[in-house]
Amino acid sequence: MGDVEAEGRRNGASRRPRLEDVAARVGVSTASVSLVLRGVPGPSERTRQRVLKAAADLGYQVDRTASMLASRRTRLLGVMVDVHSPFHAELVEHLHTAAEEVGYDLVLSTQTRTRDEHTAVETLLAFRSEALILLGPTAPADTLASLDQKSPVIVVGRRIAEGELDVVRSADDEGVGQVVDHMVGLGHRAIAHVDGGKGVIATDRRRGYRTAMRRHGLDAHIRVLRGDHTEEAGERAARQLLDSGDLPTAVVAYNDQCAIGVLAALQRAGVAVPGEVSVAGYDDDTLSRLSCFNLTTVSQEAREQARYAVAAAVERLDQDRTEPREVVLTPQLVVRGTIAEPR
Repeated sequence: MGDVEAEGRRNGASRRPRLEDVAARVGVSTASVSLVLRGVPGPSERTRQRVLKAAADLGYQVDRTASMLASRRTRLLGVMVDVHSPFHAELVEHLHTAAEEVGYDLVLSTQTRTRDEHTAVETLLAFRSEALILLGPTAPADTLASLDQKSPVIVVGRRIAEGELDVVRSADDEGVGQVVDHMVGLGHRAIAHVDGGKGVIATDRRRGYRTAMRRHGLDAHIRVLRGDHTEEAGERAARQLLDSGDLPTAVVAYNDQCAIGVLAALQRAGVAVPGEVSVAGYDDDTLSRLSCFNLTTVSQEAREQARYAVAAAVERLDQDRTEPREVVLTPQLVVRGTIAEPR
């Protein structure tokens, strides 16, 4: 039994192992241990392996708080995320990977039905986030610009018409246009859209639908139903279509969650999808890929959005870039089993 374990046993203690304990176990200085645990070049490979093994054996964990205070930098990127969005969850996973690759970590703060954007952002600032990555924020552009004066802001998923901000997004109007183009190519004419309510993202997708319908000479068939980003909104819109007695042959929903609500209501009413009505969503989130839905949708390239967002934050923090930059990715139609030629 080593001296550290013996001392702890004698004192009846289970104190947290310290940097000094790891150094004593290996027989090197605490400075060498610190270099190894921070991944800084210097110690030999043999020393590095011995330190890592000793740290693991002792259960030593790096005190991030102390390290941050000592360096005056946190190397934390604050991410605001909607807890109800499967697409945001996927973005966060890719953001973690991209941040780790450049030596940063994430702090997450959630939006819920009872916790608004302002509260979520204030939490990120309280944790000394060096930059803020905001997923689909709805705050006015001038509010976001003011926030950028406190900490660099990277807006993900939303177009900022006016504002000196970094933006990473996909071309939402183009993505919805791809869906409509594909449906028209299959022979559909009566194509309805369940919109996403207020906000820039919903506006862009609604505009993409209208523009595509007009491009194909289908002005008379434009039909927009009120909705939002939830399954419940999709169900309400589908019931409205069913009650009207005038079902379209295809429906383009604001996002995948809304589309799944449309699917559920149509199936309960005995309407075959895609036999009688084709349905498409937007986002290509994890739910859309489940075999029980197999939903036709539009991919926003979540991995690429995350990579560009982290890169933008690092450029602002470590490379002193001050000019705002917008990255617009081309979305990709993903055809699955909920769309077919009309009867």
